[in-house]
Amino acid sequence: MNPGERTKALLRGQAIDQVGLYLFARGFCARNIGMSLGEFYTDPEKCLEAQIWTAQMYGNDENLKFGFASSVAWDFGGDIKMPSAEFDQTPMVVRYPVQSEADGWKLEIPQVKGAGMVHLNMAFCRLQEKKGLVKTISIGAPFMNAANVCGLENLLKWMYKKPDLAHHLLRLVTDYGIQLARYWVETFGPENIEFRTSTPTSSNQVISPKHFEAFSLPYLKELHETVLEMGVRYLYTHICGEQNLNLPYYKQIPFGDPGIASFGHEVDLAKAIEFLGDRCIIVGNVEPRMILMGSPDEVYEISKQCIEKGKKAQRGFMLGPGCELPPTAPACNVWAMRKAIDDFG
Repeated sequence: MNPGERTKALLRGQAIDQVGLYLFARGFCARNIGMSLGEFYTDPEKCLEAQIWTAQMYGNDENLKFGFASSVAWDFGGDIKMPSAEFDQTPMVVRYPVQSEADGWKLEIPQVKGAGMVHLNMAFCRLQEKKGLVKTISIGAPFMNAANVCGLENLLKWMYKKPDLAHHLLRLVTDYGIQLARYWVETFGPENIEFRTSTPTSSNQVISPKHFEAFSLPYLKELHETVLEMGVRYLYTHICGEQNLNLPYYKQIPFGDPGIASFGHEVDLAKAIEFLGDRCIIVGNVEPRMILMGSPDEVYEISKQCIEKGKKAQRGFMLGPGCELPPTAPACNVWAMRKAIDDFG
C-alpha cells in the first residue's frame, strides 16, 4: 500500500499491510529539502512541495497540512513573527489581539474569508485538491485559540478572576472555528476534508481536570459535534502533553467513525487505547526530545515499544512523534522510526 491507500483503509476499517507512519512534520520538511522556514509558512506551493518530498522519502502516511498552532491570533488581528533566526522553529505571536479586559469585551469575530492566513490555507487546499489529496485545515481548539487571542497568562488569570470574560472569549473563538469549518464545507463539500483540533493548553501541566471540564470540554465538544453535523466524517485531534487526568472527559467528545487521536509521550499508549481505542485511530507517541537528541538506537527501541502497544488498538494505529517533529531532528533518527515499522509493524 502507498500512504494514501493505507490511511484511507484505516478510516474505512479495512485491513492494512503495516503500521502507518505519522511524521507530524512541518518545519522538518522545510529543512529536509533546504527550504527556509519562512518560505514554508508563507508559500502554500512550496510548503506542499516540501511535505510531498519528505513523505515520499520516509513513507509518511499523514495527510499533509498548512499552518501553525498560533495562527488564530493573526486571524483575529494580532501580529505574527515568521521564523528567521537559527533556532526559530515555528511562527510566534508578537502581539495578541486582546491586551486588556476592555479589549476582550470589544473583540468581534472576523470575517472568515478575509481573516489572517485563511487565504493561504485556502490556496494550500486548492493545491491539494488538484493533486487528489485529502484537504486539511486546522480549526484549532477553543481553549488553545482563546489563549492565542489574549495570551495564556491572561486567559488563566481571567478563569479565576473574570470567568465571564474567559467564557466570552471561548464563545467567540468557538463560533469562529465553526464558521471556518462551514466555509471549507461550502467550498469543497464535506467529503475528503480533514479538520484538525489540538489541545496543548488544556494539558494538566497548564490547567486542572476541574478547569478542563468547565472551560475546555464544553466548547471542544460543541465544535466537534457541529462539524460532524455538517456531514464531515471524522476529525483529527492532537491531545498534547500531560492529559492523563483529562482522558475520561475526552470520552464525551465525538471524533467521527473512526476519528484520529494523537497523544503526547506523557500518556502511555495502552491508556490512550483504553479510553479512545474503540472510537479513534491512535497515533503516537515517541518523545520528540529523543528524536532530536537521542541516538538512532534509542529512537528505534522506543518506536518498537510504541508499535507493540499500538498494534492492540481496535480501530488502528500509526506510529508518530508525541508532538511536532523537531525541525532540526537528525535524519537518521527519523529513519529509525521507519525502520522500526519495517521490522516490527
